[in-house]
Amino acid sequence: MTADPADTNPDLYRVVFENERVRVLEYLDRPGDRTAPHRHPDSVMVTLSSFSRRISAGGREVRVDLPAGQVRWLSAQEHSGENVGTTPTHSIFVELKEPGGAVAGAALGPE
Repeated sequence: MTADPADTNPDLYRVVFENERVRVLEYLDRPGDRTAPHRHPDSVMVTLSSFSRRISAGGREVRVDLPAGQVRWLSAQEHSGENVGTTPTHSIFVELKEPGGAVAGAALGPE
């Protein structure tokens, strides 16, 4: 079985763009929806709606409450999630396909 979210949760994740360097996923759910365990590589997440979620992995849980319009770094991880709020979750994930190649100390723009 694959841990690709587009395969484990095709009703919630949709591939909207892909090339040799990145893959862009759209995620859309409703209150009470849950995801099966899945994996994300290093990614950038953009919240298109505000939401409240519970993310679980390895016996640990964390609650994530974010407003619309946030841009966040998501380190590679495997987890499952649940919409525990009263609004739909709508997010975009830009998944990186390449390992980091930046030269130490050369970062200039935002992270």
